[in-house]
Amino acid sequence: MSIADLALRLAGARGLGHKRDIAGVMTALGLGGQSAIAVGDDCAAIPDGDGYLLFAIEGFLADFVEAEPWFAGYCGVMVNVSDIAAMGGRPIAVVDALWSRDGARAAPILSGLAAGSAAYGVPIVGGHSNTRNPGGEQLSVAILGRARSLLTSFDAQGGDRLLMAIDLRGRYRDPHPYWDCSSTGLPPRLRAEIEILPALAEAGLVHAAKDISMAGAVGTALMLLECSGLGATIDVSRIPRPEGVALERWLISFPSFGYVLAVSPDHVDEVTARFAAAGIACADVGGCDAGGLVRLADGKDSAPLWNFARQPLIGCGPVTNGDREHA
Repeated sequence: MSIADLALRLAGARGLGHKRDIAGVMTALGLGGQSAIAVGDDCAAIPDGDGYLLFAIEGFLADFVEAEPWFAGYCGVMVNVSDIAAMGGRPIAVVDALWSRDGARAAPILSGLAAGSAAYGVPIVGGHSNTRNPGGEQLSVAILGRARSLLTSFDAQGGDRLLMAIDLRGRYRDPHPYWDCSSTGLPPRLRAEIEILPALAEAGLVHAAKDISMAGAVGTALMLLECSGLGATIDVSRIPRPEGVALERWLISFPSFGYVLAVSPDHVDEVTARFAAAGIACADVGGCDAGGLVRLADGKDSAPLWNFARQPLIGCGPVTNGDREHA
Protein backbone atom coordinates (compact mmCIF):
# COMPACT_ATOMS: atom_id res chain seq x y z
CA MET A 1 0.00 0.00 0.00
CA SER A 2 1.33 3.44 -0.91
CA ILE A 3 1.72 6.05 1.80
CA ALA A 4 -0.99 8.14 0.08
CA ASP A 5 -3.42 5.20 0.22
CA LEU A 6 -2.53 4.57 3.86
CA ALA A 7 -3.22 8.23 4.68
CA LEU A 8 -6.66 7.96 3.08
CA ARG A 9 -7.45 4.76 4.98
CA LEU A 10 -6.44 6.27 8.31
CA ALA A 11 -8.39 9.48 7.70
CA GLY A 12 -11.51 7.38 7.13
CA ALA A 13 -10.98 4.86 9.94
CA ARG A 14 -13.80 4.11 12.38
CA GLY A 15 -11.87 5.17 15.47
CA LEU A 16 -10.99 8.56 13.98
CA GLY A 17 -14.59 8.96 12.86
CA HIS A 18 -15.72 8.64 16.47
CA LYS A 19 -13.30 11.42 17.40
CA ARG A 20 -14.65 13.67 14.64
CA ASP A 21 -18.04 13.48 16.34
CA ILE A 22 -16.55 15.45 19.25
CA ALA A 23 -16.63 18.66 17.18
CA GLY A 24 -20.44 18.58 16.99
CA VAL A 25 -20.72 17.98 20.72
CA MET A 26 -18.38 20.89 21.42
CA THR A 27 -20.58 23.19 19.32
CA ALA A 28 -23.82 21.95 20.89
CA LEU A 29 -22.49 22.55 24.41
CA GLY A 30 -20.95 25.92 23.60
CA LEU A 31 -17.47 24.74 24.51
CA GLY A 32 -14.23 25.73 22.88
CA GLY A 33 -11.01 27.63 23.08
CA GLN A 34 -12.34 30.44 25.25
CA SER A 35 -13.29 28.19 28.19
CA ALA A 36 -11.46 28.95 31.43
CA ILE A 37 -10.76 25.22 31.69
CA ALA A 38 -9.62 23.93 28.31
CA VAL A 39 -11.80 21.21 26.83
CA GLY A 40 -10.35 18.58 24.55
CA ASP A 41 -7.82 16.88 26.81
CA ASP A 42 -7.81 13.42 28.33
CA CYS A 43 -9.13 14.91 31.59
CA ALA A 44 -10.65 18.14 32.82
CA ALA A 45 -7.95 19.91 34.84
CA ILE A 46 -9.40 21.98 37.66
CA PRO A 47 -6.99 24.28 39.53
CA ASP A 48 -6.88 23.29 43.19
CA GLY A 49 -4.33 24.73 45.59
CA ASP A 50 -0.81 24.04 44.36
CA GLY A 51 -1.95 21.54 41.72
CA TYR A 52 -4.93 20.32 39.73
CA LEU A 53 -7.79 17.96 40.28
CA LEU A 54 -8.18 15.72 37.24
CA PHE A 55 -11.63 14.44 36.30
CA ALA A 56 -12.43 12.08 33.44
CA ILE A 57 -14.99 9.53 32.31
CA GLU A 58 -15.04 6.68 29.79
CA GLY A 59 -18.06 4.95 28.25
CA PHE A 60 -17.87 1.63 26.42
CA LEU A 61 -19.53 0.47 23.23
CA ALA A 62 -22.33 -2.00 23.86
CA ASP A 63 -20.94 -4.56 21.40
CA PHE A 64 -17.60 -4.57 23.24
CA VAL A 65 -19.27 -4.99 26.65
CA GLU A 66 -21.36 -7.83 25.23
CA ALA A 67 -18.38 -9.65 23.69
CA GLU A 68 -15.78 -8.98 26.40
CA PRO A 69 -17.62 -8.31 29.69
CA TRP A 70 -14.68 -9.04 32.02
CA PHE A 71 -12.19 -7.08 29.92
CA ALA A 72 -14.66 -4.20 29.55
CA GLY A 73 -14.83 -3.96 33.33
CA TYR A 74 -11.04 -4.14 33.61
CA CYS A 75 -10.69 -1.44 30.95
CA GLY A 76 -13.05 0.77 32.94
CA VAL A 77 -10.23 1.25 35.42
CA MET A 78 -7.26 0.84 33.08
CA VAL A 79 -8.15 3.45 30.46
CA ASN A 80 -9.15 6.01 33.06
CA VAL A 81 -5.86 5.53 34.91
CA SER A 82 -4.07 6.02 31.60
CA ASP A 83 -5.95 9.27 30.98
CA ILE A 84 -4.88 10.58 34.40
CA ALA A 85 -1.25 9.67 33.69
CA ALA A 86 -1.39 11.42 30.30
CA MET A 87 -2.10 14.65 32.16
CA GLY A 88 0.89 14.16 34.45
CA GLY A 89 -1.29 12.98 37.32
CA ARG A 90 -1.83 10.14 39.73
CA PRO A 91 -5.22 8.45 40.21
CA ILE A 92 -7.21 8.80 43.43
CA ALA A 93 -10.45 6.82 42.98
CA VAL A 94 -13.06 5.68 40.47
CA VAL A 95 -16.84 5.29 40.38
CA ASP A 96 -18.83 3.21 37.90
CA ALA A 97 -22.30 3.18 36.35
CA LEU A 98 -23.50 -0.26 35.23
CA TRP A 99 -26.76 -1.39 33.69
CA SER A 100 -27.37 -5.09 33.05
CA ARG A 101 -30.23 -7.46 32.34
CA ASP A 102 -29.58 -9.41 35.53
CA GLY A 103 -27.01 -10.15 38.18
CA ALA A 104 -25.46 -13.05 36.27
CA ARG A 105 -24.62 -10.81 33.31
CA ALA A 106 -23.32 -8.08 35.62
CA ALA A 107 -20.97 -10.48 37.43
CA PRO A 108 -18.08 -10.66 34.91
CA ILE A 109 -18.16 -6.89 34.40
CA LEU A 110 -17.94 -6.32 38.14
CA SER A 111 -15.18 -8.92 38.39
CA GLY A 112 -13.19 -7.05 35.74
CA LEU A 113 -13.69 -3.75 37.54
CA ALA A 114 -12.44 -5.31 40.78
CA ALA A 115 -9.41 -6.78 38.99
CA GLY A 116 -8.51 -3.43 37.45
CA SER A 117 -8.87 -1.71 40.80
CA ALA A 118 -6.54 -4.25 42.43
CA ALA A 119 -4.00 -4.15 39.60
CA TYR A 120 -3.57 -0.38 39.62
CA GLY A 121 -4.22 0.19 43.32
CA VAL A 122 -7.10 2.58 42.65
CA PRO A 123 -10.17 2.11 44.87
CA ILE A 124 -13.73 1.97 43.57
CA VAL A 125 -15.57 4.28 45.95
CA GLY A 126 -19.14 4.15 44.66
CA GLY A 127 -21.33 4.51 41.61
CA HIS A 128 -24.65 3.33 40.26
CA SER A 129 -25.95 -0.12 39.32
CA ASN A 130 -29.14 -1.49 37.80
CA THR A 131 -29.51 -5.23 37.17
CA ARG A 132 -33.03 -5.01 35.74
CA ASN A 133 -32.30 -3.28 32.44
CA PRO A 134 -33.99 -5.06 29.51
CA GLY A 135 -31.89 -3.16 27.00
CA GLY A 136 -28.66 -5.02 27.73
CA GLU A 137 -25.35 -4.24 29.40
CA GLN A 138 -23.97 -0.69 29.46
CA LEU A 139 -20.92 0.57 31.33
CA SER A 140 -19.25 3.87 32.08
CA VAL A 141 -16.53 4.63 34.62
CA ALA A 142 -15.32 8.00 35.96
CA ILE A 143 -12.07 8.81 37.74
CA LEU A 144 -10.60 11.50 39.96
CA GLY A 145 -6.88 12.21 40.11
CA ARG A 146 -4.40 14.92 40.98
CA ALA A 147 -1.43 16.48 39.18
CA ARG A 148 1.31 18.66 40.60
CA SER A 149 2.77 19.51 37.17
CA LEU A 150 0.22 19.41 34.38
CA LEU A 151 0.64 17.91 30.92
CA THR A 152 -1.91 18.91 28.30
CA SER A 153 -2.56 18.57 24.58
CA PHE A 154 -2.35 22.35 24.18
CA ASP A 155 1.32 22.97 24.97
CA ALA A 156 3.32 21.32 22.19
CA GLN A 157 5.68 23.76 20.50
CA GLY A 158 7.02 24.19 17.00
CA GLY A 159 10.34 22.37 16.84
CA ASP A 160 9.31 19.73 19.38
CA ARG A 161 9.89 16.11 18.52
CA LEU A 162 6.93 13.76 18.53
CA LEU A 163 7.66 10.62 20.54
CA MET A 164 5.48 7.54 20.80
CA ALA A 165 5.89 5.24 23.80
CA ILE A 166 4.06 1.90 23.58
CA ASP A 167 4.30 -1.29 25.63
CA LEU A 168 4.66 -4.03 23.01
CA ARG A 169 4.30 -6.91 25.46
CA GLY A 170 0.89 -8.48 25.09
CA ARG A 171 -1.62 -9.75 22.57
CA TYR A 172 -4.70 -8.72 20.62
CA ARG A 173 -8.14 -9.34 22.07
CA ASP A 174 -9.31 -10.71 18.72
CA PRO A 175 -11.32 -9.79 16.77
CA HIS A 176 -11.18 -6.37 18.40
CA PRO A 177 -8.39 -3.84 17.73
CA TYR A 178 -7.32 -3.86 21.38
CA TRP A 179 -3.69 -4.62 22.22
CA ASP A 180 -3.73 -5.91 25.80
CA CYS A 181 -0.41 -5.61 27.62
CA SER A 182 -2.06 -4.99 30.98
CA SER A 183 -4.45 -7.71 32.15
CA THR A 184 -1.70 -10.32 32.59
CA GLY A 185 0.85 -7.86 34.01
CA LEU A 186 1.87 -7.90 37.66
CA PRO A 187 0.62 -4.94 39.71
CA PRO A 188 4.10 -3.61 40.61
CA ARG A 189 5.00 -3.38 36.92
CA LEU A 190 1.70 -1.76 35.93
CA ARG A 191 1.91 0.84 38.69
CA ALA A 192 5.56 1.64 37.90
CA GLU A 193 4.68 2.21 34.24
CA ILE A 194 1.90 4.64 35.10
CA GLU A 195 4.29 6.56 37.38
CA ILE A 196 6.58 7.38 34.43
CA LEU A 197 4.30 10.12 33.09
CA PRO A 198 3.89 12.22 36.26
CA ALA A 199 7.62 11.84 36.92
CA LEU A 200 8.39 13.20 33.44
CA ALA A 201 5.98 16.09 34.00
CA GLU A 202 7.49 17.01 37.36
CA ALA A 203 10.99 16.89 35.88
CA GLY A 204 9.95 19.32 33.13
CA LEU A 205 10.95 16.91 30.37
CA VAL A 206 7.73 16.89 28.33
CA HIS A 207 5.71 19.78 26.88
CA ALA A 208 2.53 17.88 25.94
CA ALA A 209 1.13 14.37 26.07
CA LYS A 210 -1.91 12.37 25.05
CA ASP A 211 -3.00 8.81 25.74
CA ILE A 212 -3.29 6.72 22.55
CA SER A 213 -6.99 6.01 22.20
CA MET A 214 -9.34 4.27 19.78
CA ALA A 215 -8.17 6.81 17.19
CA GLY A 216 -4.87 4.88 17.07
CA ALA A 217 -1.35 6.23 17.28
CA VAL A 218 -1.58 8.59 14.32
CA GLY A 219 -5.13 9.71 15.10
CA THR A 220 -4.14 10.53 18.67
CA ALA A 221 -1.19 12.55 17.38
CA LEU A 222 -3.62 14.47 15.16
CA MET A 223 -5.74 15.41 18.18
CA LEU A 224 -2.71 16.64 20.12
CA LEU A 225 -1.47 18.66 17.15
CA GLU A 226 -4.88 20.25 16.59
CA CYS A 227 -5.11 21.34 20.23
CA SER A 228 -1.64 22.90 20.01
CA GLY A 229 -2.26 24.55 16.64
CA LEU A 230 0.60 22.72 14.96
CA GLY A 231 1.39 20.57 11.97
CA ALA A 232 3.90 17.73 11.69
CA THR A 233 5.34 15.00 9.56
CA ILE A 234 4.82 11.57 11.16
CA ASP A 235 6.97 8.69 9.94
CA VAL A 236 4.89 5.55 10.45
CA SER A 237 7.93 3.32 9.86
CA ARG A 238 9.37 4.56 13.17
CA ILE A 239 6.29 3.90 15.32
CA PRO A 240 7.02 1.07 17.79
CA ARG A 241 5.15 -2.04 16.59
CA PRO A 242 5.00 -5.67 17.75
CA GLU A 243 6.80 -8.14 15.53
CA GLY A 244 4.52 -9.75 12.98
CA VAL A 245 1.69 -7.19 13.24
CA ALA A 246 0.69 -5.54 9.96
CA LEU A 247 1.27 -1.78 9.87
CA GLU A 248 -2.27 -0.77 8.92
CA ARG A 249 -3.80 -2.92 11.66
CA TRP A 250 -1.39 -1.49 14.21
CA LEU A 251 -2.14 2.10 13.27
CA ILE A 252 -5.85 1.65 14.06
CA SER A 253 -5.20 -0.32 17.26
CA PHE A 254 -5.76 0.80 20.84
CA PRO A 255 -2.79 -0.23 23.02
CA SER A 256 -3.42 -0.54 26.73
CA PHE A 257 -0.25 1.46 27.39
CA GLY A 258 0.57 4.02 24.71
CA TYR A 259 1.30 7.76 24.65
CA VAL A 260 2.11 10.50 22.17
CA LEU A 261 4.54 13.04 23.63
CA ALA A 262 5.82 16.41 22.44
CA VAL A 263 9.37 16.82 23.70
CA SER A 264 12.11 19.41 23.23
CA PRO A 265 14.97 17.94 21.14
CA ASP A 266 17.28 18.41 24.14
CA HIS A 267 15.19 16.01 26.23
CA VAL A 268 14.49 13.23 23.71
CA ASP A 269 17.29 10.95 24.91
CA GLU A 270 16.33 11.28 28.60
CA VAL A 271 12.64 10.63 27.95
CA THR A 272 13.39 7.65 25.71
CA ALA A 273 15.75 6.20 28.32
CA ARG A 274 13.14 6.41 31.08
CA PHE A 275 10.68 4.37 29.07
CA ALA A 276 13.37 1.91 27.97
CA ALA A 277 14.31 1.30 31.62
CA ALA A 278 10.73 0.06 32.14
CA GLY A 279 10.83 -2.19 29.07
CA ILE A 280 8.65 0.15 27.00
CA ALA A 281 9.49 0.96 23.38
CA CYS A 282 9.79 4.69 22.71
CA ALA A 283 10.74 6.27 19.40
CA ASP A 284 11.03 9.69 17.76
CA VAL A 285 8.47 9.56 14.92
CA GLY A 286 8.65 13.11 13.59
CA GLY A 287 8.75 16.81 14.29
CA CYS A 288 6.18 19.50 15.05
CA ASP A 289 6.02 22.63 12.93
CA ALA A 290 4.08 25.88 12.92
CA GLY A 291 1.82 24.95 10.01
CA GLY A 292 -1.55 23.27 10.20
CA LEU A 293 -0.73 20.47 7.77
CA VAL A 294 0.01 16.95 9.00
CA ARG A 295 1.82 14.66 6.59
CA LEU A 296 2.34 10.91 6.77
CA ALA A 297 5.70 9.45 5.77
CA ASP A 298 7.20 5.97 5.51
CA GLY A 299 10.90 6.75 5.46
CA LYS A 300 10.92 7.42 1.70
CA ASP A 301 7.72 9.05 0.55
CA SER A 302 5.14 11.29 2.22
CA ALA A 303 1.54 12.29 1.66
CA PRO A 304 -0.87 14.79 3.25
CA LEU A 305 -3.06 13.32 5.98
CA TRP A 306 -4.94 16.28 7.48
CA ASN A 307 -5.03 20.05 7.05
CA PHE A 308 -6.48 21.77 10.11
CA ALA A 309 -6.76 25.05 8.19
CA ARG A 310 -9.37 23.39 5.98
CA GLN A 311 -11.06 20.95 8.34
CA PRO A 312 -11.06 20.63 12.13
CA LEU A 313 -10.91 17.18 13.66
CA ILE A 314 -12.30 17.44 17.20
CA GLY A 315 -12.82 21.21 17.13
CA CYS A 316 -10.52 21.96 20.07
CA GLY A 317 -8.18 24.64 18.81
CA PRO A 318 -5.39 26.38 20.68
CA VAL A 319 -6.14 28.15 23.94
CA THR A 320 -4.16 31.27 24.79
CA ASN A 321 -2.51 31.50 28.19
CA GLY A 322 -4.74 34.40 29.15
CA ASP A 323 -7.87 32.32 28.55
CA ARG A 324 -6.82 29.09 30.24
CA GLU A 325 -6.59 28.75 34.00
CA HIS A 326 -4.27 25.78 33.83
CA ALA A 327 -1.83 27.36 31.35
